[in-house]
Amino acid sequence: MRIGFFDSGLGGLTVLAESLRRLPAKDYLYMADTLHVPYGTKTKEDVRRYVLEAVETMVGQGIDALVVACNTATSIAINELREIYSMPIVGMEPAVKPAVEMNRATGKRVLVCATPLTLSMPKYYALVSRVDGNGIVDSLPLPELVDYCERLVFDGEELAAYFRRKLEPFDLDRYGIIVLGCTHFIYYRDALRRVLPESIEIVDGNAGTVRRLAALLTRYGISENDGSGDVRLMCTGGDPAYIRKMGIALDRARTL
Repeated sequence: MRIGFFDSGLGGLTVLAESLRRLPAKDYLYMADTLHVPYGTKTKEDVRRYVLEAVETMVGQGIDALVVACNTATSIAINELREIYSMPIVGMEPAVKPAVEMNRATGKRVLVCATPLTLSMPKYYALVSRVDGNGIVDSLPLPELVDYCERLVFDGEELAAYFRRKLEPFDLDRYGIIVLGCTHFIYYRDALRRVLPESIEIVDGNAGTVRRLAALLTRYGISENDGSGDVRLMCTGGDPAYIRKMGIALDRARTL
């Protein structure tokens, strides 16, 4: 049995790394849509088309379950994918609910960092409206972070200066949690940690996504131990250099 993981680029490899820890006896196919990365600055209609085309290719390669390891793609296409395919399909959403629950007792605010498109989607507004009864959630688009990730820039003074500039408008003493609402952003947990007050926690949705995947496989009667941990990396552009880059990024993700 092979589980497919899909993202616009390298970000979803952080989710794959979590799945390899939680479900090591599975086989995996990872597809990056390198022809169209980044998604966060594209139109909703374009992203929908890109996702459907890429997933169709993955199905042709023989996947039995799918993780849409991209918050933006999930917001736009997850419902349609579930209508088209009968296999288990898991999506991503920013970890706003657990962040709000964790901050309930402190009265601190929550800052959600994601792509501009994710933050503009009705799905995101509905999520925040459902869980944020006290109005403590703020949003910060960080589109440039996807580009840093795609260039394998994970540290350094340029990145630190970028974070300081983006966070400057916020009184960070009022915040208790920052949510990483894009899978690309999870590579930057340590870099963010170095510019944030120690009191701020950083959370993401990867572990919760893989728990949902494991539960869904159980519900479908699929064993957790019917593979060998084989990982196949693909990209829509078919570029061998990018596939090598994916291997580097996956190795890094497995150390996070």
